[in-house]
Amino acid sequence: MSFLKTELPIIQAPMAGSQDVALAVAVSKAGGLGSLPCAMLSAGALNTALAQLRAMQRPYNLNFFSHTPPTPDAQREQHWRKTLRPFYIELGLDPDNIPEAPGRQPFSAEVAELVAPFRPPVVSFHFGLPEPSLLREVKRWGSTVLSTATTVEEARWLAAHGADAIIAQGSEAGGHRGMFLSTDITTQMSTFTLVPQIVAAVDVPVIAAGGIADAAGVRAALALGASAVQVGTAYLCCDEATTSAVHRAALLGETAAHTAMTNLFSGRPARGIMNRLMRELGPMSDMPPAFPLASTAIAPLRAAAEKAGRGDFSPLWAGQNVSGCKRLPAAEITRALRP
Repeated sequence: MSFLKTELPIIQAPMAGSQDVALAVAVSKAGGLGSLPCAMLSAGALNTALAQLRAMQRPYNLNFFSHTPPTPDAQREQHWRKTLRPFYIELGLDPDNIPEAPGRQPFSAEVAELVAPFRPPVVSFHFGLPEPSLLREVKRWGSTVLSTATTVEEARWLAAHGADAIIAQGSEAGGHRGMFLSTDITTQMSTFTLVPQIVAAVDVPVIAAGGIADAAGVRAALALGASAVQVGTAYLCCDEATTSAVHRAALLGETAAHTAMTNLFSGRPARGIMNRLMRELGPMSDMPPAFPLASTAIAPLRAAAEKAGRGDFSPLWAGQNVSGCKRLPAAEITRALRP
């Protein structure tokens, strides 16, 4: 892989909440590009992970968010908590005592200062790109900059504003949509519809993401003009993933066949396995506070239900193709994706 300097055209998708640095290291050592999700890491945890990534002397990717933190809306938050109140009472929780949950932080000058000495080979962004001064700093490190597009319009914007390569995220992909120019989910295309259109629209490498779970899928994406693929769901049950027992059971069970985009868990559209909360409130709703504030009131419900072995209130992120989910070492999964 010329632009990524990896043996294989495989990028492991960054999956906050389901991995730590061990998965990224395993994938990079197997010839792919391991990715570390950084938006929820403390400064100390990020520094420790960076030291481990640098020590392996292989290419790796650091992923950050580029969203604008929302202004809290007390009325909307109150309405959201009122909506969830019956679930709290059912689970024996106090709906008037909801602790603050750790949020997802956007890339900042403070984070850039911490990362700068490590000069990471690849840095990727979700929800657009950081402000120009921060992006210039990343470029000064010599890092290859990736960002996610879910439409042709977003791809053109990213190419015009400094992305070195574009991740074309099809609607099949699990987890959060990278959409940033619109919140209209009717604009979202399937991977194999989106990829050739973005390839034709921009002059930078394109990385296919969404629904790719085996070598045949990789070959198909490359045949459509992609320079590499990004794979997430197939790694969720691997040995190195930190995916919860409840989440793993859902991925390996019959319910994984039914996924939907939902904004209930964080305030932004993301694809996950249908569960009780999504069925009872509807997967997409105007009720949740803006990203990432919606997750605060969900967290106690999730913890209580998971303690009882249920994923009723958990974000069971998964793409539409879970056929690659296997209890195997990440290195084995990576090598099996070789086109």
